[in-house]
Amino acid sequence: MNANQFPRNSVLNDRHVALGADLTKASWNDMPLPQTYSTCPYEETGAVRYRAGLIDVTALRLLNVTGPEASKFLNHLLTSDVTKAAAGDSHISNIVNAGGSLIDDVIIYVDGPEEYRISHGGGSLEEAMLPVAEKYNVKIERDNDTHVLSLQGPLALEVLAPHTPMDLAGLAYFRHEKTTLFGKPVRLARGGYSAERGYEVFCTAEDAHLMWDSILEHGKAKGVIPVSWDCLDIVRVEGALLFYPFDMPHGDTTPWEVRADWSVDLDKPDFIGKQALIERKGKERSFITGIEIAHSAAIAPGSKITVNGKEVGVVTSSIFSQHLMKSIALAQIEPDYTKLGTELTVHDNGNHQANVVKTPFYDPLRLRTHPPA
Repeated sequence: MNANQFPRNSVLNDRHVALGADLTKASWNDMPLPQTYSTCPYEETGAVRYRAGLIDVTALRLLNVTGPEASKFLNHLLTSDVTKAAAGDSHISNIVNAGGSLIDDVIIYVDGPEEYRISHGGGSLEEAMLPVAEKYNVKIERDNDTHVLSLQGPLALEVLAPHTPMDLAGLAYFRHEKTTLFGKPVRLARGGYSAERGYEVFCTAEDAHLMWDSILEHGKAKGVIPVSWDCLDIVRVEGALLFYPFDMPHGDTTPWEVRADWSVDLDKPDFIGKQALIERKGKERSFITGIEIAHSAAIAPGSKITVNGKEVGVVTSSIFSQHLMKSIALAQIEPDYTKLGTELTVHDNGNHQANVVKTPFYDPLRLRTHPPA
């Protein structure tokens, strides 16, 4: 299947191909991905960690949810309380089914009391929300025009700030604003998937080439480069950032089992799956857990984890981090075996010693994304 046969495409495909991407190799959300470039993903990771890397994350699905009952609708649908967020705020939420099982993770951008933008991944948010929407005075529109360019790394602010009139340095984590960048209308949001300070540029498809080229042109002298989705996977695992559904292997994983208690507001009025979540709290089969493996390569996701011959878990996401010089993984492990320092055996073409460690693996205090005032 070539790129043009996919239902969705980034207008930046030509830039990705010029950088060495084979757009027939990987896709997500009906869009081909620049999974790799001709550059080494570990070199790209170095750019993100020490300078900044630019990635096209347009493959995320975007929805506009508007109307007099938009807040009421989203509060019934999602696990967080959207009414606690002000215009310009954004936050991570989840959607569960009636049984309390995760079916997607989302980011909610609050544009006003009746205006929301929803960014979601590869789950079934849309299939679940449409029947519910029929009961509310609300309008849902998929946005396939907006392109999302994510500049991640310690120099991201320095690269973008001179080219926008807004006070980008004053934009708090998970805040967003309308402004202009390189003379074009955009929304700028502070956040990302890299465990670094970063910004996401929401622009029109028409302006995407100008944004991509301008960011790289003005960042070139600072060592800013485009980075692939392979790099994105490395930095997100180093930062212990989860990816639905890969880190939810049960098929009916609860937010409690991925330690996302902070995304569930049991104090708000009834929402889909609330009672099931109450009943399943304290009955977790496993918890998402960080492990280090005494091995010189990445462990295959799906590899079994044992203690004294007893199977106690499974690897969900894994990399060999050249930045940390460690084989690291996220895993779902039975609660009794998640204490820091617990010795494990991971089975992947042999038996490998492993230990439970603190996450995130990189920047455990998250000082890069949440620097002290």
